[in-house]
Amino acid sequence: MRIKKIEAIPIKLKLKKTFKTAIRQTDCAQNVIIKIFTDEGLVGIGEAATPTRITGETQESVLAVINNIISPLLSGSEVFDIERMMEKIDSHVVGNTCAKAGIDIALHDLLGKTCQKPLYKLLGGYRNFVETDHTVSLDTPEKMAEVAETLVRKGFNILKVKLGLDPERDIQRVKAVRKRIGDQIILRVDANQAWSPKEAVKIIKSIEESNVELVEQPVKAGDIEGLKYVKNRVEVPIMADESVFSIEDALRLIKREAVDIINIKLMKSGGIYSARKIISIAEAAGIECMIGCMIESRIGVLAAVHLACGAKNITRVDLDGAMFLQDDIVIGGIKPDVGIFKLDESHGIGIKDVQKV
Repeated sequence: MRIKKIEAIPIKLKLKKTFKTAIRQTDCAQNVIIKIFTDEGLVGIGEAATPTRITGETQESVLAVINNIISPLLSGSEVFDIERMMEKIDSHVVGNTCAKAGIDIALHDLLGKTCQKPLYKLLGGYRNFVETDHTVSLDTPEKMAEVAETLVRKGFNILKVKLGLDPERDIQRVKAVRKRIGDQIILRVDANQAWSPKEAVKIIKSIEESNVELVEQPVKAGDIEGLKYVKNRVEVPIMADESVFSIEDALRLIKREAVDIINIKLMKSGGIYSARKIISIAEAAGIECMIGCMIESRIGVLAAVHLACGAKNITRVDLDGAMFLQDDIVIGGIKPDVGIFKLDESHGIGIKDVQKV
C-alpha cells in the first residue's frame, strides 16, 4: 500500500475562554489537519498545532512545508516504511516539528488502520486507559482557586496550575488552590520558564507544604545548569518541558542529571516515532515521562493517548488540550469521561473524519 496524496487543511478552533500562561495567551488555535490518502482507499488522519512561541511555527509555515516539501518527498512511499520516511523528511527539513508531527500521526493512524488494530496495541499495549490532569489558566489567586474548585466538583482528580508572572503571587496562587481543593487532589505546577534558578528554589521551597507533585519547567529552556541547580536544592521533583524537543536534548539533560521527569509532546518531538526514542532513553536512565499536548483537537490528543497507553514509562498525562475548545470538529474517536481516556478497539487512533469548518 502506497501514499497517493497528502492533503493539508487549515482550521481555526475557538477557545471557550482566553488561555493564559507565563509566555503567551490565546483565544484560538490555528492548526492544520493532515490527511494521507493511499492507493487502496485508506486515509490516515493527523494534526499539526502551531504554538509559535514554543516551536516557531505558524499555520502558514506548516502548510508550506507539507505542501511544498514533505508531500512530494513521500509520494509513492510504502505506508509501513515510517522510519525511512521520517529519515527522508529530517534530511530535507530542519526543525518544523509540528509539521512533522502531523505527518507522523497520520502515518501511524494508517499503520493501525492497515493492521486493523488500535494504535496503542502496536505501540506496546501496556494499558488501555489513562487519566489526564486539567490545567488552570494563569489568573489571580482567587479566580484560579475558583476554577480549581469547579474542576474538582466536575470530577477531575489531578490539576495543573499555571504560574510565572510574579513570584510572590505564584506562591499565593498555589496556596489558594490547595486550600480550596483540599488535600486529596494531585496538584502540579508549571512556570513555563518564568523564574530564575534562585527564584525557583525560593518559590518551590515556599510551596512544598502545599503537597505539590512536580514543578514543570521552572527556568529558561536552554538553562540546563539552572535546571540542575533547582533540582539539587528542592524536594519536589523537577520536570523538563520546553528544554526537551529531541533525543539529543533528552540525552543532554540525562547526562547532566538535571531533571527528575521529562515531558514529551508530539508537537515538540516531531511525532510518535521520535517520541518513542525519547521514552526509551529516559527509561534506560530511570527517568519517568509525562506526555502533554498543545491546544489541539481530539486528533492530536488521541494520538498522544495511544502512545501513553502503549508505553509503560509514560506515568503521567497532561492531555486536556481539546477540552478548552468551543467545538469538537472530529468525527469518531473516543471522548474522555471527565479526565479518563479509555480506548476501544477502533483501528488506528479511531478518527473517522473531520467536519468542515
